Amino acid sequence: MPRSNGTSRTFLGRLPVPERTVVANALRAETVGGIMLLAAAAAALVWANTPLKNSYETVRQFHFGIPALGLDLSVAHWTADGLLAIFFFVAGAELKRELVVGELRDPKAATVPVVAAVGGMAVPALVYGIVSTSAGGTWNGWAVPMAIDIAFALGVLAVIDTHLPSALRAFLLTLAIVDDLGAITVIALFFTLTINLPALVGAVLGLGLFFYLHYRRQVHGWYWYIPLAVVIWSLTYASGVHATVAGVAMGLLLRVAKDPTAGHRPVEHIAHQARPLSAGLAVPLFALFAAGVSVSGDTLATVVTSPEPLGVALGLFLGKAVGVFGGACLAIGFTRARLGPDLALADVFALAVLTGIGFTVSLLIGELAYPNPAAQEHIKAAVLLGSLTAALVASVILRLRNNHYRQLYEAEATADDTNGGCDIPPRSDG
Repeated sequence: MPRSNGTSRTFLGRLPVPERTVVANALRAETVGGIMLLAAAAAALVWANTPLKNSYETVRQFHFGIPALGLDLSVAHWTADGLLAIFFFVAGAELKRELVVGELRDPKAATVPVVAAVGGMAVPALVYGIVSTSAGGTWNGWAVPMAIDIAFALGVLAVIDTHLPSALRAFLLTLAIVDDLGAITVIALFFTLTINLPALVGAVLGLGLFFYLHYRRQVHGWYWYIPLAVVIWSLTYASGVHATVAGVAMGLLLRVAKDPTAGHRPVEHIAHQARPLSAGLAVPLFALFAAGVSVSGDTLATVVTSPEPLGVALGLFLGKAVGVFGGACLAIGFTRARLGPDLALADVFALAVLTGIGFTVSLLIGELAYPNPAAQEHIKAAVLLGSLTAALVASVILRLRNNHYRQLYEAEATADDTNGGCDIPPRSDG
């Protein structure tokens, strides 16, 4: 492997205070969101596997809205098409910030997580295709195992983390941002069946007005933007493009330059305000009405014996681990990019296994790829099985890495005590 010289930039070196503050705030919110997401998924599974399961389907399929505008949707669709737009809005805002002033602004610094993210999208799709088609299945679900559930993954890290390097979390966050962009692109390109051109033009014009008010006039006040966002979302939904694309589009249009009057970056401030709504309401409610799968012996048997559900489960657990870790190794081996001094390849491997938790976006893509309720049930069970397996195995590996770093910490503390609390090593008599 080529070695870096003094002029190459190290990825995930020690960040300036403003950068560390932004990353820490994002991670804290996502960690709480991961715990709420886990609780919502558990509630959905319990609700769907008790004598109350009929009430679960009744609530899930309850329709409300404005029929005249084509918005008479079920609760399940409102959470998937409506509330998840908030999640993708925050993802778009985070991506915009990273591209302009964050780690992704420097291609050399972002090489490792970007290549790892690309590998983590391509290999799971390939694993799905090989497993599915070799047993007579289709390519329909190739995109299901591509996504990372950042909230769930960070929730696992929060449970384990006591001595793991903070750079590990920052690596996961950067990788997930790139992965979110890939998922949004896949949804927009491959799950748009028909286009209502007038509605699409209206949505684009609405985005243009959003840009004009936010960038050119620098208009403040949520009372301008929330009604406009609802109109843009409605037109996007009516156009046939998945409505979550409207969320990420508005997130990408936010200004990054500091507001001279407020003294903060609008993209950071707005994402900070929207993140609790995303992590605390939108994603958990989506999980509540998407993860309610009947877990029975027949369902699990179908997952491990049918080609397409098995392809999804193996794509998440095996494909993600191989893709992310392999992509990171390729980036390190064939470019001048390097991991930060606090990270080892063993840490990246543990993280690669953890990215097999697809959950939120995988469930969403599963619903788009398999409209048939029976097939959808098996794909959802496969997502849950693959994500749970990845979470359990990653937890074991991360626990081992945590023990390794705890031993290093204890050894350093012992050495400091021996030296009287000084960092200067004792002078050798030799």
